[in-house]
Amino acid sequence: MAWPRVPAMVTRREAFDDLVLDSADRLERVLKAQRAEVEFAVEDIPPSDPAPWEEQVAPLGRVFPSDGRLPHRIVVYRRVVEAQARDEADLAVLVQEVVIEQVAVLLGVEPDEIDPPPRRP
Repeated sequence: MAWPRVPAMVTRREAFDDLVLDSADRLERVLKAQRAEVEFAVEDIPPSDPAPWEEQVAPLGRVFPSDGRLPHRIVVYRRVVEAQARDEADLAVLVQEVVIEQVAVLLGVEPDEIDPPPRRP
């Protein structure tokens, strides 16, 4: 027997995964319009330290272009993003921004073209 799932039983990792999936779902229309097949993934940290010629800041996310057999892949680095967030609300906004930025990189457009800022009256 398993207990019914309650919010207290959701791990930080599961909650973060849900934020990434929610962000990806928001962008599904844009990706379909561009005919871009994309997988979204979460890893705890980037796989290695940057090389001396690379930016010396841990990336929040990364795009791995399709190699012909596999679709494009966007990875969000959970621990790095969590370290930048002030609270849970800030974490949700930051995850959305990272996903939008990575989709923009993949499509070769500015992030505002993916998710335009709201117009002010």
